[in-house]
Amino acid sequence: MKNGRFFVGLVGVAAVVAWLMWTGISDSMVYYLTPSELLERVEGDPAFHELGVKVGGQVVEGSWARRKSGAGTHEFLVADLENPDVAFAVRYGDILPDTFNDQAEVVVEGVFGTDGVFRAHTVLTKCGSRFEAAEEELAA
Repeated sequence: MKNGRFFVGLVGVAAVVAWLMWTGISDSMVYYLTPSELLERVEGDPAFHELGVKVGGQVVEGSWARRKSGAGTHEFLVADLENPDVAFAVRYGDILPDTFNDQAEVVVEGVFGTDGVFRAHTVLTKCGSRFEAAEEELAA
């Protein structure tokens, strides 16, 4: 009888832990898309404008500008890596990473507005340098 209660209690605790993990994961889930995928999803479901998403792409050369309104807003275009003709405007009101430049690969996180502007609350850049050993070091 004691073993039966123990196993029932153990299953109950496991179920509660699993439920807490599932709700925690689903609440913090954010989609990661390419610009092409984002535009397709928005076209198919306009409610997608209300979801927070992550989008990876490349800053379009010559598109980066800083507006002096308030604390300063950065505006630039992000294009799809595989289809550079697909791009959208990004607006970001915080400090950009040190590795951000006019041709950086970026991941932006935020909301894609109904006006076609992505309002980012996070901008990450991929490091352009490669950490490889010099030929002399390989020979040693």
